[in-house]
Amino acid sequence: MLQDDPTQEGWAEARTTAVLVLQDGTVLEGYGIGATGVAAGEVCFNTAMTGYQEILTDPSYAGQIITFTFPHIGNVGANEEDTESVDAEAASPIRGVVLAAPITRPSNWRASRDLDAWLKARGIVGITGVDTRALTALIRDEGMPNAVIAHDPAGRFDIDELKRRAAQLPSMAGQDLVPLVGAKAGYEWNETPWELGRGYGLRAETKQHVVAIDYGVKRNILRLLANAGCKVTVVPATASAEEIVALRPDGVFLSNGPGDPAATGKYAAPTIRALLDRKIPTFGICLGHQMLALAIGAKTMKMGQGHHGANHPVKDKTTGKVEIVSMNHGFAVDPKTLPANAVETHVSLFDGSNCGVALTDRPAFSVQHHPEASPGPRDSHYLFDRFVELMETSKA
Repeated sequence: MLQDDPTQEGWAEARTTAVLVLQDGTVLEGYGIGATGVAAGEVCFNTAMTGYQEILTDPSYAGQIITFTFPHIGNVGANEEDTESVDAEAASPIRGVVLAAPITRPSNWRASRDLDAWLKARGIVGITGVDTRALTALIRDEGMPNAVIAHDPAGRFDIDELKRRAAQLPSMAGQDLVPLVGAKAGYEWNETPWELGRGYGLRAETKQHVVAIDYGVKRNILRLLANAGCKVTVVPATASAEEIVALRPDGVFLSNGPGDPAATGKYAAPTIRALLDRKIPTFGICLGHQMLALAIGAKTMKMGQGHHGANHPVKDKTTGKVEIVSMNHGFAVDPKTLPANAVETHVSLFDGSNCGVALTDRPAFSVQHHPEASPGPRDSHYLFDRFVELMETSKA
């Protein structure tokens, strides 16, 4: 049932200006926000209560429609500093956003505009007024469905056509989406994390040279590598092992990214395997974790609902500590397929799924979660120090 839209003053009765049509034909009505038009993708839910702008610019969400379970999305507006995609001007690879409550006026001193205007500028189609609890329950029970989201201020929708389009969308399984978000050419990075009263800094002196393979890297990952004293050179996902070795790295970083890891692994895993054979210290995050696993012969699998949020408990089995981490993945490494030279280092305390591996015969490790996202707030920053220590030990 639609209720009066409090953002539309003077309307005598509610009007449907947006719809979300699921692949099974379910139609959810609401009020349009952001860009007008039609977009399609896989629907996931995110349980984070903060950081919506970082989430909506995370390249790992390419091809997805994000449902926020927290109702008050947009309350701090948007700014020009919290974008996570490296190319801030590029069209968003995220297909849509689903909210429960209307977007309120910004109430934060850092806001430069409201979320609705920001969504329009990035071309993201959105809908509010949806029972996101019911949609989340559906995803938990039946998995992440494909869907079409449409926004028309006049309320004109060809529901039958939208149902047809939703039913015919391909599964996320088998899709290599890295070309949509990864770097097309190499570049250097020296920006360090944001500080109150100073903003972002620049790293001048460096001790280690890290080559980061970009499958859809987030800015704050690169910032924390720079903050750890690393010179950072970013290369495309298609860079060969020979091209990477020619840069004389002290270490290689495997970035986050979207899509089915098995599809990306067809060209990425052989490169990583060649780098591992040279015993170059290697650190992976998210898709990079899955790429490392594929490179050593393990398998990945599609998850039912995935892990998307900033409140996930993960245990570091090497220290016994539990960390609160940020998660964003719809595929996972199957721990049963890990070879004998791989040790499981981290595990999700929600469902027991694998969240980290380390090799016993190579200087390499990886984690499924996002240590740069700081939800703990900085429970997992030690991983960047662990990478630096690994590079220093390998040099000795």
